[in-house]
Amino acid sequence: MDRISSLRALLRTLSADVLYLTHYAHVRWACGFTGSYGVLIVRADAAHFVTDGRYRTQAGEEVRDASVHVIRPTQRNAPEYVEAEGLLKAVRRVAYASDRLTVSSLKMLQERFPDVEWTGESGLLNGLMARKSPDELERIRAAQALTGEVFDTLKEWIRPGRTEKEIAAEIVAGHLRRGADRMSFDPIVASGTHSALPHAQPTDRPVQSGDVLLLDFGCFLDGYASDMTRTVAVGPPDPLVPEIYDLVLSAQECALRHARAGMPAKEVDALARDVIREGGYEEAFSHSLGHGVGLEIHEWPRLSRLVDDVLPDGCVVSIEPGIYLPGRFGIRIEDVVCLREDGVYNLTGVSREWTVL
Repeated sequence: MDRISSLRALLRTLSADVLYLTHYAHVRWACGFTGSYGVLIVRADAAHFVTDGRYRTQAGEEVRDASVHVIRPTQRNAPEYVEAEGLLKAVRRVAYASDRLTVSSLKMLQERFPDVEWTGESGLLNGLMARKSPDELERIRAAQALTGEVFDTLKEWIRPGRTEKEIAAEIVAGHLRRGADRMSFDPIVASGTHSALPHAQPTDRPVQSGDVLLLDFGCFLDGYASDMTRTVAVGPPDPLVPEIYDLVLSAQECALRHARAGMPAKEVDALARDVIREGGYEEAFSHSLGHGVGLEIHEWPRLSRLVDDVLPDGCVVSIEPGIYLPGRFGIRIEDVVCLREDGVYNLTGVSREWTVL
C-alpha cells in the first residue's frame, strides 16, 4: 500500500474528510518533499501539496502521489491559497496532528474556515511512521555505519590534552567529510566528572589521563538519523569504571536478547533496568531506555517505565542504559536497533567492548 493510500485508510478510521499535515517529517514521509515549508492535504478523492515559490522546482521533482500547488506572490501563506482554490470546499471535518501544530496556526485555520470542525489527534501518524520499510531500515543502517566510521577514527585521534569542544568539532567535521546531511543533534562529549551528566555540553576542559570519556552523537544521512553512544577511558581509569561498564553492558545485552515487537514499551525498559537494579545502581539510571529513530532523532515509540504503548513490528529504537555517579563518572552504551516479532536486529555495527585508549 502506498503512503497516501495508508493516510486515506487513516481518514476512514478517524471519520474525517481530510488530513491536514504541516510537520516536515509527516510531509516527507507521506509524499517525499524535503523542503522546510509545505502543507499536505489528503482527501478521499485527491491529495494536494501546497508550498511557496522557493520550492517550485524542488516540489515538482520530489513530491509523489499528490498534485503540487504553489502559492501566488500576492498570497501570504498556504491557508490563504487553500481557501482561494477551494481545496477544503464542502469539507466538514479535518484531522490534524495536535502535537505538531501551534496554537496560533490552529486559530488562524479556525478563523479562515469557520464551518470546518478541526479535530486534533496527538501522535496522528505514529503507528504508520514507526513501521519502517526495508528502504528506511537501509538508510538508518547507512547513517549508523557512517557514525561508526567517525568513532573508529576518533579512537586514533583522541589523546590527553584534547578539549571536549575540540573533540565535538572533530565529530561534526568527520560526519560532514563523509557525506552526512547534518548532525542529528549537538554532540555530547563529556570527560571526567562531566560524564556523570547525561546530557553534558562540551566545554574547554582538556581530557586528562585516566578520564572516562562519554561520546554521544549522530547524523542525518539521506534524511534518516543515526544515534550512538560509546564510553571509553583515556588511559587506565578508576578500578570501579570497568565494573560499572560491565553492568551497563549486561543491562543492554539483556534488552537486546529479549526485546520483541508486540511487547509494551515499559517491559522492554524493565529488561535493562532490572539488571541495573540487581547490581545495586537503580537510582543511578535516571532516564528512559530509549526512543524511536527515523526521519527525526526522537520519534515514537519511547521506551520508558511510564509508557504502556505496544511496540509495533518494524519500529526502530535506541537501546541506551546508563549509570551516572555524580562527582565521579558516568557510563552509557547506545545502539540503534529494529524490533521484530522474532527479536532484535541491531543496525549498529560498532563494537561495545570496553576500550582504554
